Amino acid sequence: MYAITPVHSTVAFSVRYGMVTNVRGIFTAFEGILKLDGGCPSRSEAYLSVQACSVGTGYPERDVHVAGPDFLDAATFPLMSFRSYGVRHAGDDRFRMSGHLLIKGIERPVHVDLGFSAGRRDTGRHNGVGFTGRATLQRSDWGLGGNRALATGGVLISDKVRLTFDIRAVRLDQ
Repeated sequence: MYAITPVHSTVAFSVRYGMVTNVRGIFTAFEGILKLDGGCPSRSEAYLSVQACSVGTGYPERDVHVAGPDFLDAATFPLMSFRSYGVRHAGDDRFRMSGHLLIKGIERPVHVDLGFSAGRRDTGRHNGVGFTGRATLQRSDWGLGGNRALATGGVLISDKVRLTFDIRAVRLDQ
């Protein structure tokens, strides 16, 4: 069993804005547990919980808007979570984890493409592992609104959101 170390991990997103650029953000408050089975990766499990109000995009007014009722509605739904239900090997050090993502009380299936990046003892003598991951989802599937059409065509905020993860976890039973 491994615990995700938030100080060495990142849970981030990016979304196309104004049909021109990407807005990026991170969540700063999260925790998670990994149950890894190196001999049979399909028996591995993951759980991640993220505090919706911990969103940071580098612009405080936008952060308040994203955490507000138009998007995450953190006051009503303070936690977002992911819990896996399956893992399959995708070649070399790559895996595809399937799970349920809960946002704003709506739970939908999501597939996360993972790369195993490290498994070693750190300077604090903790056995740890590292993963990178990515997933793409549609905001509308979770009721994340706040969009409007542009006069020049297209929409202000894309429905497609890219999630990225850089995860470091340490073994609990050392």
